[in-house]
Amino acid sequence: GLPPALPALPLELTVLYNSLLFATGASDSAIQGEAEGIRQGLLRVLEACGACGQGLSTEELWQKVLQEVTVEELQAPLHRLGALQAAWWLAASRLGSTAGLFRLLSNAKDPGRARCSEGENELLYLLKAWRVPAEVASLPLVQSAEDLKEILCTAAAFLQGLQELEAGNFPTALSLLQEAAGGFCSKKVLAQIYTCVGCCAQRMGKPQTALQHLKRALQVDFQCLPALSHAAAVYHELGETEAELQALALLYEALEKKTPAAASSGPYFLIRTELLVHTPILASLLRHRHPSEVKYLLAQRCLQDGRVADAVEHYLDFLALLQEGLQQQVPLDGGSALPRIPEVFLEAASALEQAGRHQDAITVCEEVISRTTDLIPRTLRVEERLEQPECPSPEAGLAGGLLSQKKESLCCLAWRAAGYLHQGWAWAKLGESKEAVTQFSRCLSHLLRVQLYGSGVEPTESLLPEVEVLQKIRLLSLIGRGAQFLELGKHKEALLDFQHGLQILPGDPAAASYLVQALWKLNRKQEAAARWQKFSQSPAGEDGQQEGQGRPFPLYLVSCLKQAMFPHGASLARSIRDYLGATSRDPSS
Repeated sequence: GLPPALPALPLELTVLYNSLLFATGASDSAIQGEAEGIRQGLLRVLEACGACGQGLSTEELWQKVLQEVTVEELQAPLHRLGALQAAWWLAASRLGSTAGLFRLLSNAKDPGRARCSEGENELLYLLKAWRVPAEVASLPLVQSAEDLKEILCTAAAFLQGLQELEAGNFPTALSLLQEAAGGFCSKKVLAQIYTCVGCCAQRMGKPQTALQHLKRALQVDFQCLPALSHAAAVYHELGETEAELQALALLYEALEKKTPAAASSGPYFLIRTELLVHTPILASLLRHRHPSEVKYLLAQRCLQDGRVADAVEHYLDFLALLQEGLQQQVPLDGGSALPRIPEVFLEAASALEQAGRHQDAITVCEEVISRTTDLIPRTLRVEERLEQPECPSPEAGLAGGLLSQKKESLCCLAWRAAGYLHQGWAWAKLGESKEAVTQFSRCLSHLLRVQLYGSGVEPTESLLPEVEVLQKIRLLSLIGRGAQFLELGKHKEALLDFQHGLQILPGDPAAASYLVQALWKLNRKQEAAARWQKFSQSPAGEDGQQEGQGRPFPLYLVSCLKQAMFPHGASLARSIRDYLGATSRDPSS
C-alpha cells in the first residue's frame, strides 16, 4: 500500500480500530487474524516515525511504539488499539501480556502514578487506572474506548475468578467473580457469573450462600438452566429431596420446551464479555444437560427416596427414550449423570419389583441378560486385590490395559448375574419357588466363571470394586436360593447355601439368621440355639454399621439387600428363648 504519512495516521488507526471491531462482531469471536491487523498498524506507525519493528514480538512491538512514539495526535488512537489488543489477549487468557501492556499505557500517560498496593489485583488495578483518551468528533468510533474499558475490566475479573476457582483458591475466586458481577455485561453473562459464584460458594461448603446466588442467576435470566441444574445438586447435598425433585422437574420441562434464546434488551456492543471469556472450566460449569440425563436423575432420586411409583414412571419414560436412539444423543463422558445403560435397566427392574410389578421386572432383566451373553469370557482369572504400581512403565501400561479389559468383563458379568438375581427374587415374590431356585442357581453358575487369586485375607477396602460387587451378588443369591429351599422343605440344601454365604461374608446378619432357622427346622435345636447366642452377642447392628461404612453398593442391588433381610427374627428368637428356658429347667431334654 501507500507509505504511511504522519498527518494521516490518526485517521488510518481509527479506521483500523473500527474495521477490526466490525470484523470481530461479524465473526462473533475474537480471532487471531484480527490481531495481525494491529501488528501491521504498529509497524506503519514506526515506519512513519523513521523506526523499524520487523522481527519483534507483539509485546516488544508495543513496548517500542509506546516508548519511542511521542506524537501527541497518535496517543489516543494508539491507546484505543491497545485496548483492542488487550481484548485479543484476554480472549487467549494471556493475562500477563495484558497487564504488561496496560503498565506501558499507564506509564506513558502518567509516569509518576502510584503503584498497586499489596493484596490488590494488579491487572484490575491497571485497567481501572488507565485513562481513556478523549474522543474526537471528526473521528467517530463504532464502540467507545470507555465502553471497551468497562468490558475489559469485567472480562479480566471473570477470567481470573475462573482461574482461581479451578486452582481451588475459593475466597480469591469469590472476590473476583463478585467484582465481575458488578461490571459491564449482558443479563445472560451476569446470570453465568452468578452461577459461577454459586458453584464457588458450594465448593467452599456454603450451600445456602450458593443457593442465593443460583436463584439470583435465574432471576436475572430464567433461561440460565445450568443454574437450575446446580441448584438441584445443592438441594441434594442438603438432603432437601422435595426441593431437589422440583428443581429437576422444572429443568426437564425447560429442556423439553427448548425455548429460543431471548434477544438482549441492553445496548449491543461488537466487543462483549462473552467473546473474551470462554475457558474449559466455564464450559464445564455451564454445561447443559440432555433432557434424558435429567429424566434419569429424577428416576434415581425417587428410587433412592422410596418414591417407588414415581421412580417407575420416570424409569419407563427413560427406557422409552432409549428406544428412540438415546445413545447417539447423549455423550457418556465423565460429566454425564448417566451410568452404564445395563445399570439403568437393573435399577428400573428394582423399582418395578418394589412396586409389585414382578413380571415386568423379569422382562426388563431378560433384556440385560440377553444383551450381555456374548460379552463375557468362559473363564475370567482376576487378581482380587487393588494393586497400585509404584512407578509407571510400559509393562505397567500394558498391564493396566489388560486390567481395564478384565474390569469391563467383570462389569458385564455383574450385570448379567444381577439380572438373574432380580429374576430369582421376583419369582419368589410371585410364589414360584422352583423357578426362583432356577434363577438363583443360574446366577451362581455364572459367577463361577470368575477365578479369583490372591491371599484371600485382604481387607475389603483393597478389593477391586467389581470383585466386591460380585461377592455381594453371590451372597444375596445364596441367601435367596436358601430361603426358597426352606419354602420347598429342602432344609439340608438351604443349610449348605447359608453356610457358603457366611464363608463369603462372615457375620452377615441375614445369612446367620437364616442359618439358625435352617438348623432349627432340621431339629438341630441345640446347635441352632448355640449359633443364635453367639450371633446375639455380636449385635447385627454393629455388623450392618461396619458394612455401611464401606464402599457403597450399586443402587440396583438395594432392593435385593432389603429382600434378603431375615423376616422372622422376632418369632425365631422367641422360640429359641423358650427352648433355652425349657432346657435350663429340664437338662435331660
